[in-house]
Amino acid sequence: MATFALFDTPIGRCGIAWEGEVIVGVRLPEATFDVAQQGPTPPWVQRAIDDIGASLRGEADDLADLPVELDGLPPFRRRVYEVVRTIPAGETMSYGEVAAAAGSPGAARAVGQAMARNPYPLIIPCHRVLAAGGKTGGFTARGGVTTKLRMLEMEGVHPLDAGY
Repeated sequence: MATFALFDTPIGRCGIAWEGEVIVGVRLPEATFDVAQQGPTPPWVQRAIDDIGASLRGEADDLADLPVELDGLPPFRRRVYEVVRTIPAGETMSYGEVAAAAGSPGAARAVGQAMARNPYPLIIPCHRVLAAGGKTGGFTARGGVTTKLRMLEMEGVHPLDAGY
């Protein structure tokens, strides 16, 4: 069974779950862990929490060194998450660009569905994936698009439809 910890960030109380030496889930505010127990936080998880917090304060960190479990995911979702994980802080890709980079041009809607199921928001920065033409697109976390815009703003990104 996974263990989890809750921690405060600029966007609210988030959570992280781990098994052994790998992160098995990250939750944005008000999401829950269904199959995890709260427990003491080992030093490597505390470092991950600190890195996530720094990222949400606008300190550039791609979080690429945090170990996540992608085995067992459908191949398309896995490829999408691998592509999205390479998007640096302060940059974005469109759903269509992610689809093409994942080897499935024309699968922009499927990329959006994969983003909605992202088990590692922030580590796999789904907030950096925008709709065509630099528009915000959707976001399923608490606060919806407003939360996405806040996260992007912290990184210096201003989508075209953000009203700036």
